[in-house]
Amino acid sequence: MKLSSALAALAADPHAPTDLARVALLIARDAYGHMSPHAYLGRINRLADQLRPRLIGSLAGRTAELTTFLFEECGFAGNTENYYDPRNSYLNKVLDRQVGLPIALSVLAVAVGTRAGLNVVGVGLPGHFIAKSVDGNEEVLFDPFNGGQFLDIEACEVLVGGVTGRPFEATPAALAATPPGAIVARMLQNLKTAYLADRLYARAARVTRRLTQLIPTDATQHRDLGVLLVQAEQPGRAIDPLRAYLRAEPNAEDKRDVEKFLSQALTEVARWN
Repeated sequence: MKLSSALAALAADPHAPTDLARVALLIARDAYGHMSPHAYLGRINRLADQLRPRLIGSLAGRTAELTTFLFEECGFAGNTENYYDPRNSYLNKVLDRQVGLPIALSVLAVAVGTRAGLNVVGVGLPGHFIAKSVDGNEEVLFDPFNGGQFLDIEACEVLVGGVTGRPFEATPAALAATPPGAIVARMLQNLKTAYLADRLYARAARVTRRLTQLIPTDATQHRDLGVLLVQAEQPGRAIDPLRAYLRAEPNAEDKRDVEKFLSQALTEVARWN
């Protein structure tokens, strides 16, 4: 499977059944060209094989086996020392280094748990990502970034309040499973933010191009792609996304700023000729 095909499928249907681990590893291959997604999927499968015999009893008991296995025995943990390191978002590096962001660790828990026979899904809370196991009407919420700690509704509200500084009501809708398309978009946005923080414009542009494939109707992603390509000294590639933004948003408040970037790109390309 190619990443562009996977993103196109999610663009058409964000709820489409998706192997998140496979997509995450395809995203990682953009950054690590010689990495084999197949090899890392094999590692995930082997983790699931080790866990599977232990998944017996109640949903809480089975979930506890998953969290104990991943976050105590295998040693996966949230990277609190260098939270914004881009490697925290790449699933291959999470498997290698055993640290990651909340969403990457949640994707790992989904991948291992699901392959082992436990229904695990991701839950995108404001400012933090968690996971939950589901069996019929029963659910068990847990936090992969914090050692797989079990969460009740009150704990979710306290967690989000502490991260965002805003009150949060953990309604059933707020705790619903996040669609695969939204999970992939959030992973890509995290990478974009990390690269922008380090002014790594070419890398940020690469990730943003993937966002334009996943969310083609989001004109701001086309704008950002064009601006980033200008900043990355790739003006020829910046022209089309900048023009696409101006066509989609002719009355945008930042129209003049975008026109300046487009003019800069056109001028630099003209110098080559």
